[in-house]
Amino acid sequence: MSDIAHFVRSEFEQLADANKAPQMAAYMKTEMPFYGIQKPDRRPVIREAIRQFPPVDAANYKKNVLSLWAGEHREEKYAALDYADRFRKFHIPKMMPLFERLIREGAWWDLVDPVATHMVSDALLHDRDAVRPRLEKWLTGKNMWLRRSTIISQMRLKDQTDHKALFADCLACIDETEFFIRKAIGWALREYSYVDSERVKDFLTRHRERLSGLSYREGAKALIRDGHMTKE
Repeated sequence: MSDIAHFVRSEFEQLADANKAPQMAAYMKTEMPFYGIQKPDRRPVIREAIRQFPPVDAANYKKNVLSLWAGEHREEKYAALDYADRFRKFHIPKMMPLFERLIREGAWWDLVDPVATHMVSDALLHDRDAVRPRLEKWLTGKNMWLRRSTIISQMRLKDQTDHKALFADCLACIDETEFFIRKAIGWALREYSYVDSERVKDFLTRHRERLSGLSYREGAKALIRDGHMTKE
């Protein structure tokens, strides 16, 4: 066990709450064990881990992230993601294999979405030409969480969003019945509607018959609220 993993585990073991642990696992619908530590109580531990064990280079960054990720408890997974997110200078195309591994192994929204909307997003912004082909490969693959990650990867980019890529991603998955894909389409469209209401309105209108009710409702939510569209 690495020093950072040993530190975090030791601190979390002291904070563990056996009464909260099963409740947190039930909420996340997972059999993975929890220590029973809620986010506000985890934060000081993560801050100290970041202070004591900053990565000296890309290899050390990856090692520390994976060392935390290897923990058996879900809070250790959260710690790995918090640590990974803190050092944004390593959110670069060469780290995409690491981010893909986290998504594949995370395989649930609470572990996947932070990677997609922070780390993958930053890498995409760093070099679209290097990252976009990988995302397109994810989009046509069998792993649903990678497809979801592609769809939501631009959610924080605001006016730097490549709207053609966003709409293409949504169309590529528009006929899927999986809840997490349908939700992702609506979520991504809604976020972009804050930047370009007309483009999103046009997309929703043109593809109304193919969009699921969930995707349409989520995508149109802000547009309806702000008076750009009327509620059906």
